[in-house]
Amino acid sequence: MTGGHAGDAPFREAVVDLDAIARNARTIAERVAPAEVMAVVKANAYGHGAAEAARAALAGGATRLGVADLGEAFELRAAGIDAPILAWLHDPDADFTTAVGAGVEIGVSSLDQLERAAAAAGLAASGGPAAVHLKIDTGLSRNGVPEADWPAVVARAVELEHAGRVAVAGIFSHFANTSRDVDAAQREAFERALEHATTAGLKPTVRHLASSEQAIRDPGARYDVVRIGIGLYGLTPFGDGTTCTDLGLTPAMTLRARVAAVRRVEAGAGASYGHLWHADSATTLALVPLGYADGIPRHATGGGAEVLLAGARRPVVGRVAMDQFIVDAGDAPVAVGDEVVVFGDPASGAPTADEWAEASGTIGYEIVTRIGPRVPRRYVGGAR
Repeated sequence: MTGGHAGDAPFREAVVDLDAIARNARTIAERVAPAEVMAVVKANAYGHGAAEAARAALAGGATRLGVADLGEAFELRAAGIDAPILAWLHDPDADFTTAVGAGVEIGVSSLDQLERAAAAAGLAASGGPAAVHLKIDTGLSRNGVPEADWPAVVARAVELEHAGRVAVAGIFSHFANTSRDVDAAQREAFERALEHATTAGLKPTVRHLASSEQAIRDPGARYDVVRIGIGLYGLTPFGDGTTCTDLGLTPAMTLRARVAAVRRVEAGAGASYGHLWHADSATTLALVPLGYADGIPRHATGGGAEVLLAGARRPVVGRVAMDQFIVDAGDAPVAVGDEVVVFGDPASGAPTADEWAEASGTIGYEIVTRIGPRVPRRYVGGAR
């Protein structure tokens, strides 16, 4: 979805810089080489627009795409994107036949999924085997084959591969991002799984374990492919104070709006629901037409969230409402229609999505992903 001011709606938009996505992909690709980069564009590319972000990432050096579910993969194929796509989270009735026909690689987390992928290969119009990536649960305790079941799944995969019904294109797992010791234990479990698969006769094209965090900091976890999600969009995967600037990455999304109303209030005046905030002195309040219906965290109330308004960062005050929030502009000469940058590139002076996350008790991933459909996306840069 592209566009800006729609009809009579208040002006609000998320500007997505496709050149920033391409640069981020290139920066990470150069850092992790010779490993390939799988650009993770699930959840509408973390709110940035799946097809647009995928094209930009591929232009920047990514060679593969990752999504959560098959519906997301089919949307990319419908958009004309022919790069390898892996989908790994499946409904019990997921349409593997269409996936095989569309050349979508299937992440397999159980013997049942492996059997269904093999059965789909016999029904698909392509007539070829189902390309699968076997996932091993190395300690995240979500999807993935438990280590105790791994020998049986590998043995069956060997049989199905010899029968021409599946092709084991990859083996993968996922870190829990808990501690270096836990990461090390997970790598050891992954190595055991790889050794067993190799001994059994499987020769996967790619092995992948690292997402943005380990890809950047742990060369030993890179294997053949790294899966890059949040780093692609210029936000930090780390919770230790490391910023996007420290990593050489540029936030791709700028969320902005225009001031919808201005009010001068006296000392003691309360603002928004519950009057959680009162003015210490006479001040100017600016109303921003974005609220929790648009993805602005209600928990940002009182958390220190700021916006860029009238050339400076100004605090959000009062309760964030469904459609709006209030900014304390002090004595700045603010007028209706002035631009408000909620978050964006820190080089512009704006807060980052990571700073909003800190103010809201969450992570940058959630801040950008939750920006709702009422906020049009406008794309700049890139080959569109």
